[in-house]
Amino acid sequence: MATIAYLGPPGTFSEAAAIAYGGSHAQYLPLTSMPAVVTAIETGIASVGVLPIENALEGSVTTTLDLLIHETDLQICGETVIPIRLYLVAQAGLSLPEIKVLYAHPQSLGQSRRFVERCLPGVETFASLSNSAAPTEALADKRPAAAISTFQAAKLTGANILAHDIQDRANNVTRFIALGRERCSPTGDDKTSFCFGFHEDRAGTLVGALEELARAGINMTKLESRPSKEVLGQYIFWVDINGHQHDAHVIQALEKIAAKTDLLKVCGSYPRYVKAEGNL
Repeated sequence: MATIAYLGPPGTFSEAAAIAYGGSHAQYLPLTSMPAVVTAIETGIASVGVLPIENALEGSVTTTLDLLIHETDLQICGETVIPIRLYLVAQAGLSLPEIKVLYAHPQSLGQSRRFVERCLPGVETFASLSNSAAPTEALADKRPAAAISTFQAAKLTGANILAHDIQDRANNVTRFIALGRERCSPTGDDKTSFCFGFHEDRAGTLVGALEELARAGINMTKLESRPSKEVLGQYIFWVDINGHQHDAHVIQALEKIAAKTDLLKVCGSYPRYVKAEGNL
């Protein structure tokens, strides 16, 4: 049975992504940090790890990108996309006008700002470490407290759901990647993630590398820059493309990019995601 590590605790969107990827026949290991998930896979504690890499509203998860670029040779072996649905929860019997205190993870609070301003004006807010910690803290508070929570965290803590889908945008989703030690074989509907960089800063170097994708007819779905961590103003470029690293036209394009760059690292080819459904 596979063991899948994820950024815990249980009841978070990361757990939902891990379950969406691993299904009912896997064991799940919540860990306290993203680097811990990577280490768990590298040392054999877990066979696969699931990490967030991109949110539709907030953009890239830079910690995940930096781990892949600088710290590990693990391969991306899959991805899933989780809809971000947020709930207002509280103790049973507590009504909306009675609430004086609100616990929330800062990101979830920011993504529900419209609801909070309209329905909970003047309520004192407290930052929680996760969407699972927030309802736990609200239930333990002797004041009339509520929390912004996931559906699963509300279920685990026994909190009462006062309002559903309080997020500002109905189309908010987060993309998660699965990391493993093995490369994936082509499926016919794949993506490849890689990064590249230059030691010398010259006009046209980035365009020169990327034009090889256009010449090969390869669609680029993501381009992101991250600091090289070596020289101020020097960057590593992260790219997602359609296609598998074993496809002939992708092989040729990557070889040409490698010839024009000082660093090229393929971080994995993997099947494109299947969107998760249901209450999360």
